[in-house]
Amino acid sequence: MTRPRRFGARGRRAVSIAAALVALSVFGVRTPKLVAQQSEQHAPPSASDTTPPPLPPDAVTHHEATIGGEKISYTATAGTITLRDEEGKPTADVFYVAYTRDGVSDRTARPVTFAYNGGPGSASLWMHLGALGPRRVVIPDTSYVPPPPYRTEDNASSLLDVTDLVFIDPVGTGYSRPRGQARGKDFWGVDEDARSVGQFIRRYVTRNDRWNSPRYLMGESYGTTRSAALVRHLQSDLYMDFNGVILVSEVLDFQTIAFTGKNDLPYVLYLPTYAATSWYHHALPGGRPAELEPFLREVEDFASGDYAHALMAGSALPDSTRRRVIARLQDYTGLSRDYLDRSDLRVDNSEYEQELLNEKGIVIGRLDSRYTGPTVDPLAQRVYRDPQSDAVSSAFASVFRQYVRQELHFDTERRYEVIGNVGPWNWDHGRRGAWPGFTEVSDDLADAMEANPHLRVLLFMGYFDLATPYFASVYTMNHLGLPPELRSNIREERFMAGHMMYVHSPSLRKMKEAVADFMSGTGDGST
Repeated sequence: MTRPRRFGARGRRAVSIAAALVALSVFGVRTPKLVAQQSEQHAPPSASDTTPPPLPPDAVTHHEATIGGEKISYTATAGTITLRDEEGKPTADVFYVAYTRDGVSDRTARPVTFAYNGGPGSASLWMHLGALGPRRVVIPDTSYVPPPPYRTEDNASSLLDVTDLVFIDPVGTGYSRPRGQARGKDFWGVDEDARSVGQFIRRYVTRNDRWNSPRYLMGESYGTTRSAALVRHLQSDLYMDFNGVILVSEVLDFQTIAFTGKNDLPYVLYLPTYAATSWYHHALPGGRPAELEPFLREVEDFASGDYAHALMAGSALPDSTRRRVIARLQDYTGLSRDYLDRSDLRVDNSEYEQELLNEKGIVIGRLDSRYTGPTVDPLAQRVYRDPQSDAVSSAFASVFRQYVRQELHFDTERRYEVIGNVGPWNWDHGRRGAWPGFTEVSDDLADAMEANPHLRVLLFMGYFDLATPYFASVYTMNHLGLPPELRSNIREERFMAGHMMYVHSPSLRKMKEAVADFMSGTGDGST
């Protein structure tokens, strides 16, 4: 029989393709305020993109911070490294901030971690001032940051006590710009980005005599995509093995999050996050289970079993089975049976964010579904603002722009691009797919692990992340095709938070403990 639909199949497909550009938050355009893994690709270039003011010399400053209860002295370097083509001509200036612990007798035995955010198009300030650096922005959990002046403090959970840190702003973000005859398109693509960031890392370790140090990559969101392509490039092309890769809110296979066409996979992989969110907001019709994780294991079994089978059946699904599946979906999401029926069992993440608490005039966050905000249009099909983005973006951007000048003494009139205009992005990745297909770099990570059996991976996932859902990460790791002896090289950590789990103080502390333990088992780990 024909099911009632909110729009016809052709209309839904068109909307779904547009929604995929939004749902792939690592590069989507959705809100006036954009955060760690978003880029406004349709914004006109700023004057700084075409005629950027010159950058000052590298600034070296000395500081102290209390980290893990210990007073630590360190040196900060805010500066640039020039990338060059095969003829030695300059192609770009890449801005970075590096922190090295003072008083280390043998620098070669001390780990160095290269960190960045995603986008593509995001600068690294989010990981820098939110998770890893010696100073952090004070963020109240799940509520809007009070107006300026914003508060900062020593980051007691900084990684500087266990590893030196280098925060990289890829070309087109932060103060980093093309130079000479080079243009943005030379850097803006999956492979182009990996090559340019790889050249930066090579030049940094050479300039600072770190070729024999334990080495780590740590990226968030699209930064995890970058890490997979980058570690394979560095190991295979530069013979530069790494000790570990840390993936924060992973997306390596874009099919897992692309609500487009007849791709049913995201509906399966997002369902546990819908359930976690409805649990958090007390929106489950049968009441809230006492513990989240046992409840999610039940939802995961249903999602990968009966629900996946129902979606695969399509219009051949028997009515009796359809009714049973809809009833279970209501139990796990809190959405009405009528809504689930009209959506043909398929609700994308933006529709869920709009609908769950719509009767209360509330929408929920995509980057962190614990956050809520007012419904702009209760009749809308999907949301166009992200409450979590609105809550924290100004604090991060404002504090960094002040911090880099006042504390790091790197003073320039060049505009700091928090979210750079790096479009169009080249999603082509050899034979591994290109937008509007599905870019996929999980094979790169698998290849890197097979070539270097000592390479270990640490995966961080937030239960309330509606941008890169945790069950999609589990699916991706389970489909790397690794031999059994290498599967144990992957360690997973789940958090009671969202995409930027470090804004949640307990999760930040857990991150620090996990990374410190990870590094102690993958390198010398001496400080």
